[in-house]
Amino acid sequence: MNSDDRQREAANAGEGERFLIVGLGNTGRKYAGNRHNIGFMAVDRLAAKHGLLLNRVQNKALVANGRLANHPVILAKPQTMMNGSGDAVDPLAKFYKVPPANVLVIYDEIDIEFGMVRIREKGSSGGHNGMRSVIQHLGQEFPRIRLGVGRPNGKMPVHAYVLQDFAKDELPLVDEMLETAVAAVETFLSEGINMAMNKYNTKRS
Repeated sequence: MNSDDRQREAANAGEGERFLIVGLGNTGRKYAGNRHNIGFMAVDRLAAKHGLLLNRVQNKALVANGRLANHPVILAKPQTMMNGSGDAVDPLAKFYKVPPANVLVIYDEIDIEFGMVRIREKGSSGGHNGMRSVIQHLGQEFPRIRLGVGRPNGKMPVHAYVLQDFAKDELPLVDEMLETAVAAVETFLSEGINMAMNKYNTKRS
């Protein structure tokens, strides 16, 4: 059995529908605390809660295989930089034979109030370059969790704002938002997209 076969076997272990959970962000230490990297933070938080390590590189992504809510799950953080995220997500989905409806993408959203979590079943990129790249490969028919980072005050350009680290006084709410995102992923896996939307789209994190 070669390494590809072993990876598929790990992802297929046990019964259950297979899912790919992707957090979007930029690679490199200087980006780690950026607003634009909250998708990475969410997947890291999910992995830590369930004892998984995102320490294997596959198809231009850091990945971990495990089971969540009785489903085989692949967690992934594309290592392509944000604008090329689809170049990692698409080959992973194909390798593990995960349909778009089971590819859940987590990312930052400037048009959502800071601290709010919003789940959508499908849709456009909303101007988010990472999502634009994923959509170019998968189409629009896949679910996503959008984590609100708000818009900059004053005249700061949006691109500069999202590449800033969260301010110290924002971190408690960031922590709450990440906890909500993890819970939303778990609900999505165990009860489906509609239940996740009903539960988490109606309140602040």
